[in-house]
Amino acid sequence: MHPTSCTTPQRRRAFLGVCALAVPLLAGAAPASFTVAPGKAEILAVQAVGVQVYDCRADETGQLKWAFREPLATLTLGGKTVGHHFVGPSWEMDDGSRVTGKVVAQAPGAGEQDIALLQLEVASHQGQGVLSGVDEVQRLDTQGGKFAGSCTQEGALHVEPYSARYIFLGR
Repeated sequence: MHPTSCTTPQRRRAFLGVCALAVPLLAGAAPASFTVAPGKAEILAVQAVGVQVYDCRADETGQLKWAFREPLATLTLGGKTVGHHFVGPSWEMDDGSRVTGKVVAQAPGAGEQDIALLQLEVASHQGQGVLSGVDEVQRLDTQGGKFAGSCTQEGALHVEPYSARYIFLGR
């Protein structure tokens, strides 16, 4: 789909054959503690399905504990794979655009096993594409991903399934 086939007076982006409309955020879509600057709009929303990777390592007291290492997830839109999420935290789309974020706010997930909701500011951009105008990312609607328990072998890994919705915001 060519970007000009997404015709309205509002800003739209064509991404892998899907028109992504930049719309104002809906009230209540994110925790009240996530402040969004006026004029910022949603550029893209994707579903993530993957794992949170934990490794067994010694803490400052020498006790072995599970520590978060990195996310690994597939990003989908309209049932199609459109990108990946990985250490950084970074998100890379199939069009070659990539952003890396820095956490600026968080809120608890809905359940005890759900990882936190996050608000991240974009710290770096790479490539041209749908993420090139993004300056904020929100992780919402998390399910799963938290892991705790005893670990007995330093260097052991554990993967905990999770899903989330990522909202990419810009002007």
